[in-house]
This record gives sequence, structure tokens and C-alpha cells, in this order.
Amino acid sequence: MRQATAALLAASALIAAAAIVRPAAAQDVPAATDEAAPPSPPPAAETLSAPPAPTAPPSLPEKLGQVPGTWDLSRDGTNRRCVMTLVLDSGEAGQRLRFPAGCRRALPVLNSVAGWLFVDGAVRLVDRNVRPVLDFAKRPDQRSLVAQAEGGERYSLVPLDIVAMRPADAAAAPETAPTDPASPAPSPLQTAAPVAAEPQPPATASAATASAGPAPGLYALDRFQQRDTCRINLDGVGGGVHIVPGCHDSGLEVFDPVRWRYAKGRMTLTAKRGHSIDLVPSGDGRWRRDPEVGTTFVLRRVD
Repeated sequence: MRQATAALLAASALIAAAAIVRPAAAQDVPAATDEAAPPSPPPAAETLSAPPAPTAPPSLPEKLGQVPGTWDLSRDGTNRRCVMTLVLDSGEAGQRLRFPAGCRRALPVLNSVAGWLFVDGAVRLVDRNVRPVLDFAKRPDQRSLVAQAEGGERYSLVPLDIVAMRPADAAAAPETAPTDPASPAPSPLQTAAPVAAEPQPPATASAATASAGPAPGLYALDRFQQRDTCRINLDGVGGGVHIVPGCHDSGLEVFDPVRWRYAKGRMTLTAKRGHSIDLVPSGDGRWRRDPEVGTTFVLRRVD
């Protein structure tokens, strides 16, 4: 009898212990809720990088063979400038260069220049003893060269029509030496077929006002204190550019713009050979070259 009672008491103790342990163990398990947990977000799709913005055509030479052509030399902060031609022909001091006789009066520094070299990726104008007269270096914008003379004056050398700017097939064409050493060599590409104008929608007054873009019409070119040196017409349909006869700016004539367009606050003039220059508004219907290098270049709307 005593053994049965002891067994009964042991069984009761085991049942009570089990009842106490179960709730405690249940507390370790998160309680289920009626609201389903939000699904984990799917892995982010791989973001495709935006295509790089189109870069401007190369305008500065990277090697000697890309230098020949027409350059604009000017003294910064003045209207003194000269359009010169650099050729590959060897002379008494490096390679030969040619420019009009009036350049020596406009830029007296040229009186001691006898040739040019291509050193460290830039042009160097040298005297008869091959000593540097103007040792140019690339500007940060990679669109022009700058040099400082012994007297402290700064000069800019801007490419107008050089081999580095031309298409590969045209760049292979040999340079034609001019018969008159006092005149710049004519570009062999000046007789090339004109570049087709980009089709553009007809410009309206409201559209021009909303975009603050240039209005088609007649524009005069001013350089520093020289006003109305040349005039060009900007077409409204097709974006064509036409130089008005009687132009007195040799730099613009050599550049020979044939097309214009406006985008993102900038007007771009594109030459027949494909290179271009950018202009930004400066108020009162005026557009200045950007970046500003060398002699001031401003297009002014003519009413």
C-alpha cells in the first residue's frame, strides 16, 4: 500500500513539473500574428550607367603630324591678332610658318620668330637660333594654348583648321604650300562638299522666348574694340549658317561655319570640316565664345 502511494505521489510531481516547464519554453518561441510579415524587397536591379555625354571633336594636336594648318595667335586683353599657317617643311629653325606681313606690326613678338617646334605636346615658336620666343602649354580646357613672353605679356594660340581637327581621310591629304610666303596657305578642305545642315523644327517667337535661345537672323561679329568685322546669317529652319559677303575677319572665314544649334544654354557653331566652337549668352542678344581665349569673340544680333 505504501509503495502504491509513493508511486502515485511521484507521478503527480512529474505532471506538475511538466506543466511548469511548457509555458516557460513557449515564451522562447515568437508568437504568431494574424498580420503576415511584409515580403523582403527583391534585390535591386543592376543600374545601367548613363551613356557618356558626347565630347567635342579633338582640337589640339597630340603629335607633330597633327599640327600643320591654320592657327589664330593673339595677345590676351587686346585686339592684336594674327592668322598664321604652320607647315611641316623644315626650315632654318625647326618647321616653317607663314603669316601676312601686317602680323609683325600687330604682334611685334613675331619679328624674332623664325620657325616652330612641337615639344611636350605643345607648339613652341623659336628664333633663328632655335631659342624659345613663345613656349606654349595646353590650357585646362584642352581647346587652346597659352604662353607668356619675357615681358610678361600672355599670348593665346587657337587652332582654326589643323590636321588634328580633320576627318581621318582628309587628314591624310598632303599640305599644299602657298606660293606667296606672306599669305596663309589655303586649306585643301575649303573646297570640300558642305556639311548637311541638321534638320530643326521651325523656330517660333514663343519657343525662342521659352528656351532663351538665339533668334535666327543677322549677327555681327565683334572682336575686342573692332566692331562689325563680319556678319553671318543664322537660318531658322535647318540651322544653316551663311557668311555675308564683305567679311573682314580672316579667322571666321577660315573657320567657315555652316551649321548652328542651341542646347542646354549654349549655341554651337560647326565648321564645314566638323570642328566647332561654343558660345554662351552675355545679354542684349549677344553671345560670347566659351571658354574665352585670345581676342574677344562676340556675336551681336543686328536688328
